Amino acid sequence: MTIPVASSHSAATISNMNHQTPIHEFVGVGLYSLADAAQLLKAPPRKLRRWMDGYDYKEDDGLHHVAPLWVPDIPKIDDHIELSFRDLIELRFVRAFLDKGIGLKAVRNCLEYARQCMHTDRPFSSGRFRTDGRTIFLESLEASGEPKLLDLREKQYVFKQVVEQSFKDLDLEGDIVTSWRPYRGKDSIVVDPTRSFGQPVASASGVPTIVLAEAVKAEGSLSRVAAMYEVEKSVVQDAVRFHEELMAA
Repeated sequence: MTIPVASSHSAATISNMNHQTPIHEFVGVGLYSLADAAQLLKAPPRKLRRWMDGYDYKEDDGLHHVAPLWVPDIPKIDDHIELSFRDLIELRFVRAFLDKGIGLKAVRNCLEYARQCMHTDRPFSSGRFRTDGRTIFLESLEASGEPKLLDLREKQYVFKQVVEQSFKDLDLEGDIVTSWRPYRGKDSIVVDPTRSFGQPVASASGVPTIVLAEAVKAEGSLSRVAAMYEVEKSVVQDAVRFHEELMAA
């Protein structure tokens, strides 16, 4: 991907939406293309598309369709998938579970079971899942008839580990995730759907991190950019390193 997160793609998407939907309806929702989300989550865009759009596969008895894990909050724009902040955070959990070896079938079963138990369409990123997630996961395995050879003790440990680690850099108000600190959990950078349509920004000033990172490339000086945008030099340094890590993933 040649265009960094929070780049002209998101701006173009917002512009296109202006012609179809009042822009104020997306304030506080967040707005991410699949490419934006894939870069923030350090995940292959193809996988995100399969999770969010479903896919077909062939077997001897014909063509089969696998439904998406859920329908994104934002309707497609010219057949392009756009994601909300809620979608982004839920996908972050899905990716974390899969990275730890929990299969997509088990994740899907847990997601569906948790929706019913918790009465929310985005259960992974709710505060209750932080405390009740492991119990819900085990109950979902039992309800779905998952094979007992799954080594449940190991799966329980992995599941608990993912949930605890994933919530460390999330901020909640009540039961709702309101923001994410994507750079090593530090407070300097935040992804907040109420600010700049959810693009990563410097927490204190609200300057998009991509603006700071690109300014350093142009100016060749952390100190000069910090003075230009009236932010701490350490924040500029974090923005640079944050985008370097995203591009290297």
